[in-house]
Amino acid sequence: MITPLWALPNALWIALGLTVQLAAVSTLLLLLIVLPVGWWLATTRNRIALPLEIVMSLPLVLPPTVIGFYLLVLLSPEHAFGHWWQTQFGHALPFSFGGLVIGSFVYSLPFALQPVLAAFRMLRPEIAQAAYSLGMTRRQAFIHIFLPLSKAGVYSGAILAFAHTIGEFGVVLMLGGGIPGVTRVASIALYDETQKLNYPDAHGFALLLLLLSFVLLCATTALQKRQERWRQTGYFSAR
Repeated sequence: MITPLWALPNALWIALGLTVQLAAVSTLLLLLIVLPVGWWLATTRNRIALPLEIVMSLPLVLPPTVIGFYLLVLLSPEHAFGHWWQTQFGHALPFSFGGLVIGSFVYSLPFALQPVLAAFRMLRPEIAQAAYSLGMTRRQAFIHIFLPLSKAGVYSGAILAFAHTIGEFGVVLMLGGGIPGVTRVASIALYDETQKLNYPDAHGFALLLLLLSFVLLCATTALQKRQERWRQTGYFSAR
């Protein structure tokens, strides 16, 4: 038996709302960092670029519990940043919404970075040369030319980061626990219902998350196909 979506308990909807809020905040912060850093990685010849890209991609292969553990340690009041935060804001980062945002940012970083980086790297070098020959600064060329041409990759990175945050479990469990209305996100709520053997509500909620993930994946696929069509227009290199 599956509980219909309209009959799901209010606590599950609160958990879903908190998850969407967390995903939105994390995705916005990721884009603010990923866009300039991704452009720099795609265009620089600095030796530090490759090690930096590898470090930023580590969450792809690290177990979520490892990330959650080290973030829990680093953000605790016993360490410099955690102590500064508690002094400034009056509460610790672990087991708070702010802590979840930091954890989601770190864990979803490569999912936002890789599509953006790939889109920037496909741009033909001649476009940059033409922009600079017309008197544009690097900032003007980035905002008015390179970013619009790479928007499919930017949108894909944003959607992937958003979807990945919705599905997080290990990091949020280690860093936030399951405080209702504060850190009890959708994945934790589903786990709790399963632990209570409340399978009807768990089925209904899991179906809701499945449908949401399917819609986001469809959007990402459509954007990737659109970028592939743009690649054939000549703005992108064949590499």
